[in-house]
Amino acid sequence: METETAKLFAIAILMGMGTIFPAIAIGWIGSKGAEAIGRNPEAAPKVQTAMILAIAFAEAIAIYALVVSLILKFVG
Repeated sequence: METETAKLFAIAILMGMGTIFPAIAIGWIGSKGAEAIGRNPEAAPKVQTAMILAIAFAEAIAIYALVVSLILKFVG
């Protein structure tokens, strides 16, 4: 296998893992947040704030994977 082909496979795997796992995490966070709000509606503002913050952190992982894959693609 050529070096360029291996590099493209690594980029594809990185982007696949870097988007699938954060997507699963975001779905899980949203599910648990909705469940918590359903159990205790009075705590909805606190749960919603924490849920949005956690979703932002999970989405940041996908953005990091995109940045790393673009660096691998266009640098070196």
